[in-house]
Amino acid sequence: MSDGVIIENQEHDDLWDKLNEECGVFGVYNHPDAPQITYYGIHALQHRGQESAGICASDGERFTNHRGMGLVTEAFNNNELSKIHGRIAIGHVRYTTAGESKIENAQPLIFKYSKGNLALAHNGNLVNADQIRHQLERQGSIFQTTSDTEVVAHLIARSGYDIEQAVRESLRMIKGAYALVMMTENKLIAALDPNGLRPLSIGTIGDGYVVASETCAFEAVGATYLREVEPGEMIIIDEEGLRSERFTGQTQRAICSFEYIYFARPDSDIDGINVHLARKKLGRKLQEEAPVAADVVTGVPDSSISAAIGYAEAAGIPYELGLVKNRYVGRTFIQPTQEMRARGVRMKLSAVRKVVEGKRVVMIDDSIVRGTTSGRIVSMLREAGATEVHVRISSPPVKNPCFYGIDTSSREELIAARKSLEEIRETIGADSLYFLSPEGLVDAIGRPDIGPNRGHCLACFNGCYPTEIYEDTKNCTDK
Repeated sequence: MSDGVIIENQEHDDLWDKLNEECGVFGVYNHPDAPQITYYGIHALQHRGQESAGICASDGERFTNHRGMGLVTEAFNNNELSKIHGRIAIGHVRYTTAGESKIENAQPLIFKYSKGNLALAHNGNLVNADQIRHQLERQGSIFQTTSDTEVVAHLIARSGYDIEQAVRESLRMIKGAYALVMMTENKLIAALDPNGLRPLSIGTIGDGYVVASETCAFEAVGATYLREVEPGEMIIIDEEGLRSERFTGQTQRAICSFEYIYFARPDSDIDGINVHLARKKLGRKLQEEAPVAADVVTGVPDSSISAAIGYAEAAGIPYELGLVKNRYVGRTFIQPTQEMRARGVRMKLSAVRKVVEGKRVVMIDDSIVRGTTSGRIVSMLREAGATEVHVRISSPPVKNPCFYGIDTSSREELIAARKSLEEIRETIGADSLYFLSPEGLVDAIGRPDIGPNRGHCLACFNGCYPTEIYEDTKNCTDK
């Protein structure tokens, strides 16, 4: 059966079958409490990365910084923040997309070179980082990390230009997804790749400025939203104020669709579109495409709740909290056997028996990646007494790997790349299964961009990548 058709009527295990967030960046210029503001900013972006966190600040003459593994509160669990001083600061929360998970790769990365000090924080993934790295190593560069972000620092350091021109030239050499925030002793610089694959916004705070991966961070620090950073744009903030310039004229918006579907916080706005409201529209469109007779609608917490509410409203079926998430399960819970892995999912999620017992349940989720968790949740609902479980997914099937900062490196990992819709339904044990169509996704989010994808990157759904990747992938930069 093709996608977009309702099908009526477990393999290898992972504890939690979700795409992992990329990273989050934050920067502030001209604020007396810049390090503290940055701490709260990256704390608001914690959902984008939980492996490491770091802050670097400048007092105009020197850098002070701290990086640590774990959550923001774990990385700064003693007096580290009180040792960081300055009116300029940048921060980062990291999920590994390129490079190992170790303290050396925690960001911001900090370098001393002939022009002074430089600190960088990066959200995304550079698809030509290996090629540039090998070229630089042949020319004598010595790398201290395995992070693709260090490539940018070496390109800047090897340039004979001033910092602004060096950054400009370096950005023209790298390819892929990047929302970059960097600082010298007296400048804050932000840049977004020519496709705008990752979100990046500018705000004001007092007499200063902030930049952040998501606008929810502005709310956390009391900043006022100003505007989005545009694809191919470089922002320079210094004592002369804020300046903008384009480092390339070849731009084409292709923001990652999963920012709207799953990654971003519901209270964030991306290009003026609120994420919660966009997800509700995804749920409404899903119900329009795949109605089903049922008694109750529930969403897999947390990112699917908005879509579930939208589906329920459109269907006229009650939305209920049929699944509850335990927020206190450790991130490093180890599952040495299949039985313990299954138990691990129950530690993270449980069904509310009194809500689903004797009911026909519509279970809304934002995606199915490997299929393992979906099957366990369906089983959990049945064990709690659900008479039918109809699964509705508020995104198209993920059939292709992402090279831009999401942890799907091969098609073999993806159940939709290996199995038909009916086979997926059988695998997860649902009575019916439906994925939102790509057209429905684009229409529901309602971006104003022109073109067939309306400013979205849909590569993980249709294999059409907005940048050069490898020879065996389709390059859709001409669309």
